Amino acid sequence: MRRTIVIAAAGLSLAGCSSFSLDSFKSAPPPMQVQLDSAPQGADAVTSIGPGCKTPCSVSIPAPEANFTVTFNMPKFQPATVPVTVTRSPGDFTSPATTTLDPSPVFAELQPAGPPPRGHKAMRPKKKKPKPAAAAAPAAPDAAAPPPAAAPTR
Repeated sequence: MRRTIVIAAAGLSLAGCSSFSLDSFKSAPPPMQVQLDSAPQGADAVTSIGPGCKTPCSVSIPAPEANFTVTFNMPKFQPATVPVTVTRSPGDFTSPATTTLDPSPVFAELQPAGPPPRGHKAMRPKKKKPKPAAAAAPAAPDAAAPPPAAAPTR
């Protein structure tokens, strides 16, 4: 019984110490699952805090303390970076701390790199060149020219 009292007294004396904190009893936050997707699918997605995968996929990250980004890369497409906002709500004795991510899932629409591939132009029929007016039809009588002489009548 004497030992129990001594240990309890030692514990109470530590409670008054300024370096004592209840944080040492808290467990580390569990890792979070982040869903990653892209259009087209199959892009390499890498978070700025480490993990990555090929879309569509899910990565496990330690609960982030601050905002981060996800960069999507795919051959023949421009890379895309999506910022992710981290919102933390501290817990109390009745509820645990929560961390939310926005957007969730993280999605990127990749744009083709460079100009679009050149397709074949549709064949148009060639326009016929107009023929000169003199060759196309007999010359019309000129208004300024005198009328042809009438043939004599008998």
